Amino acid sequence: MLSKESKIKVLENFYGLDYVFFGKGLKTVNNCCPVVKEEYLSIKGALMSVYIEMLKLMKYSPSPLEEKVDSAALLSNARTSAKEARIAAQKVVATEAARNDIKAELKESLKENKDQDIPSLVEAKIREKAFRLAVDNMLVAKALNEADDLKEMNEWSGKIVEDSYKILRDSLCETAMLILDDDELD
Repeated sequence: MLSKESKIKVLENFYGLDYVFFGKGLKTVNNCCPVVKEEYLSIKGALMSVYIEMLKLMKYSPSPLEEKVDSAALLSNARTSAKEARIAAQKVVATEAARNDIKAELKESLKENKDQDIPSLVEAKIREKAFRLAVDNMLVAKALNEADDLKEMNEWSGKIVEDSYKILRDSLCETAMLILDDDELD
């Protein structure tokens, strides 16, 4: 069972994901395709469900709240967490290791289809990598810092949860990029 503070953090992160991808709440994104938004919300819900399991496995225990958290404070905290996660992701994407990782992804994509627009593909791969890093930073890095026991994350069940998290995270990033591409066309 998650503590009250943990549940608030999960809700904050639920909203924070929108700010990581769009810089605003999903409701204010002018997307011409509601089906893609529904898919995004479904994947985000599944990701948060796996995230809750991850928090339980690592015995997540954030510091107790000193004051009440209303919806305005929750959204403010979500924006702040997303902004910090995006800044941290930008720093990591600029590293040599991240560049090498992106180059490997580009080579793999070009093997599958040589007729791609390379500048667009490079931009998409960099953006995708930055999104994955930002999501990981916001959800996992902070939780790891406040976890009591990570032992179970190294067990079989922890590996399954981690693999599920990565699959859903990648799917959420791809869907968010579809929404952004659609939004930019409007």
